[in-house]
Amino acid sequence: TGLLSLLATGCGDSSASTNGPEIDTAVDRTGWPEKLRFGVIPTEGGADTTERYAPLKEILSKELGIPVEVQSASSYQGVVTAMANDQIEVAWLGPKSYIEAAKRADAEALLLELNSDGKAGYHAIFIVPADSPIQTLKDAKGKRFAFTDPNSTSGYLIPSIVLIDEIGQPADAYFGEVNFSGSHGTSVLQIASKELEIAATNDLDYGKMVEKGSVNENALRVIHTSELIPGAPISVRRELPESFKQAVKTAMLTINDKPEIQERFQNGGYIETTDAAYDIIRAADAYLTQQQQGG
Repeated sequence: TGLLSLLATGCGDSSASTNGPEIDTAVDRTGWPEKLRFGVIPTEGGADTTERYAPLKEILSKELGIPVEVQSASSYQGVVTAMANDQIEVAWLGPKSYIEAAKRADAEALLLELNSDGKAGYHAIFIVPADSPIQTLKDAKGKRFAFTDPNSTSGYLIPSIVLIDEIGQPADAYFGEVNFSGSHGTSVLQIASKELEIAATNDLDYGKMVEKGSVNENALRVIHTSELIPGAPISVRRELPESFKQAVKTAMLTINDKPEIQERFQNGGYIETTDAAYDIIRAADAYLTQQQQGG
């Protein structure tokens, strides 16, 4: 129904090659930054995020031959703003924050993150405490609910559309209390501790929390899963040299041959992508805006 059917047809499995070209040591490095500042949205919280991405820092530094810094802002918007102000060169963004960065910071999508099953995306999920009486979204009227961040795809955009299309009401009219937790990790922990009665997050970040032992999987239950959402993009400032973009892409694709890194990230590696892969998210964003304005 509504825009959800577009996700089902607009984002399928990908069979694109995961093998990038070898890095040419004689590549023209004119215009390259002296160091790569890699911005990461705060899916788990700043310290946990930068720790998780330590192996990526090592890979990029080794392959590119320049120092690498991993930076995490306190909000999704913070990473977009940093890219717009030329404070970071490359960013790991969610699809919704990417379309904002493409508009405000001239970001260009290079790679798309695969899920652990090798699919070119992930799912938004609604979670509740394991012993909650809530079995479906229709049982959650009047409950304490949390999105993650206004610029989150799976923690705000898609769940908002799910509620409008399946319940017929926006979150603030349907739930008794609506908050923003700030990160997917915080939402998961607050459901496990019963500070919240229901929350929106995604299966990738939920899996990361379980994998690293931050939460007991038996403490939570998934009551709704969305259609597949295009995977998180690795993006770069468009103005940077093509040789730099290609080197970043090639370095990142080496993760496809490192199962221990994929396990740490709880993903299936990366494939090449383009800006057009996120047009479905632009359509979703426009649809939600129209619905919120009573269109």
